[in-house]
Amino acid sequence: MDKTIGLAYRARKVTVGTEITIDALRKKKICLIILANDASELTKKKVRDKAKTYETTVLEDLDSHTLSLALGKKDIKVIGITEQGFCQLLMDQKRK
Repeated sequence: MDKTIGLAYRARKVTVGTEITIDALRKKKICLIILANDASELTKKKVRDKAKTYETTVLEDLDSHTLSLALGKKDIKVIGITEQGFCQLLMDQKRK
């Protein structure tokens, strides 16, 4: 799953950060949100509430360290996937 996230990031089909992801969600540009399972409770609530409002799936299978490594950045808690193909691929990988 983290390799697919890295690929999506390199293809520029990812938003990084809570506020940027929520803003893109409001504009209906996000088809999947990946939330670090070690994010703060406030961040989790904020993201889950917005995702519910906009009927968007939230995956919480990865921790912040794994997300950060996949993107080559530090301390990543929330990312949004903006391309349907990557969303489907990540959902299929989760089901396995």
